[in-house]
Amino acid sequence: MNDAFLLTGGNMGNREAFLLAARQAIEQDCGRLLMASSLYETAAWGMQDQGPFLNQVLRIATILDPSALLQNLLRIEERLGRKREQRYGPRTIDIDILFFNEAVIDLPGLHIPHPRLKERRFVLEPLNEIAPGKMHPVFHLPVSQLLLLCDDPLAVNKFS
Repeated sequence: MNDAFLLTGGNMGNREAFLLAARQAIEQDCGRLLMASSLYETAAWGMQDQGPFLNQVLRIATILDPSALLQNLLRIEERLGRKREQRYGPRTIDIDILFFNEAVIDLPGLHIPHPRLKERRFVLEPLNEIAPGKMHPVFHLPVSQLLLLCDDPLAVNKFS
């Protein structure tokens, strides 16, 4: 069984409903949900003139290999209306693989751990909530330390 951490997020439509639908589809198509962070809201990263995002980190147990997991996640995004029209643009749902076991993978279209994880407070805050001691296999630092070192200025707030 493989251990994977995923980030779900979106800023279009009913954001909570899209995150819930993604979580349910991930459980159905990818693996058993082990943990889920709270929902967090933050301003858009990369392209600021759009609505705020809701994000959540999920930890799953999966029998899938990284490539199969990615393909299933891309299909879920498509089913939930994801359109890839503009880099960092608005979206109904985005699902990223943050960690997969202790793997370090650098293939076209598949980079694990997520290459910009340490630069993004909106990833690190919910990840730190459920896995503060998770070690980054490249930087050899726990998530809690990566969060302390993160210089991303965007505020990340728990969503109520």
